[in-house]
Amino acid sequence: MSRIDNLNRILRSLQTSSPDVEGCALISDDGLIIASALPQHIDEARVGAMTATLSSLGTRAATELERSDVQEVLVRGALGYAVMMNATTGTLLLCLSGKQAKLGLLFLDMRRAIDDLRKVL
Repeated sequence: MSRIDNLNRILRSLQTSSPDVEGCALISDDGLIIASALPQHIDEARVGAMTATLSSLGTRAATELERSDVQEVLVRGALGYAVMMNATTGTLLLCLSGKQAKLGLLFLDMRRAIDDLRKVL
């Protein structure tokens, strides 16, 4: 099994094992999708670019506001959440969830998936 296959397997496992995860992706800092389990109607190229931009803005805001390193970037919309976490140096894990998501459990599931992703990366 290739490295990409292993990364995709981890993302699919996160999506199926966590009831709050509607989709997820591993994205490089420059906005390229490395692996994904996103819904089919979502444009991966756009998601990658937006995620990289939001992460960069979050990092800059944290620096300017003297908050040290960014741990998560959270976007809350009327229909749910988009949560970004640093997976490894140069990569981000994005998870999409519904508005009823329990964020504590979502963060826990994401951290566990990041541990698995780091073993492959």
